[in-house]
Amino acid sequence: MVATGLTRCRLYLITPAKLNFGAIDHFAAVLQRSLGAGDVACVQLRVKDWSDEDILRTAELLMPIVQTAGAAFLINDRPDLAAKIGADGAHIGQADMSYEEARALLGAERVIGVTAHASRHLAMEAAEMGADYVAFGAFFETRTKQPIARADIELLHWWSEIFEVPCVAIGGITPANAHPLVAAGADFIAASSAVWDHPEGPEAAVRQFNEVFAR
Repeated sequence: MVATGLTRCRLYLITPAKLNFGAIDHFAAVLQRSLGAGDVACVQLRVKDWSDEDILRTAELLMPIVQTAGAAFLINDRPDLAAKIGADGAHIGQADMSYEEARALLGAERVIGVTAHASRHLAMEAAEMGADYVAFGAFFETRTKQPIARADIELLHWWSEIFEVPCVAIGGITPANAHPLVAAGADFIAASSAVWDHPEGPEAAVRQFNEVFAR
């Protein structure tokens, strides 16, 4: 999912903010249908306050679905669990495990993405350490989480003109407002509620995002 020289932007799916472990079988079926609706680069399992056992059990169920669809399976915050389950990689925030610790756990071949918020310094620092991608945001109002910073579209222009490390745009992005971010150079558009809470359903959201990317 992180090759440079991308010909078009791709969708980076994040699991729902209120993912219910008790209904994970139902979500797995929804996810499988959604992945069949259009190109998806990766799926990030993002859950808070779950036990390690529940995260691993969920990963064991979802990871084969994601990988069979040709997407990468990443775990948020927990490189240790990503290594244990054999996930394709992990995403870490500024308050999580350090990049060096995450790389030691996951090895050279697996994906590690790093949150940079709206900071050029944090993004450059992550790229210099070897991050496979950096994530900028939030670009718009979002219901998924309380954003630490608001990113400006100029940040994507600047990054894409100077650096080869791919960037992910995140935060309140929908098919209706994604195009300027794609045009500015985002390699991936991250989405959660815009897909899972789409009024026409997740499959329609995946199709609509891909229509934006194909312009």
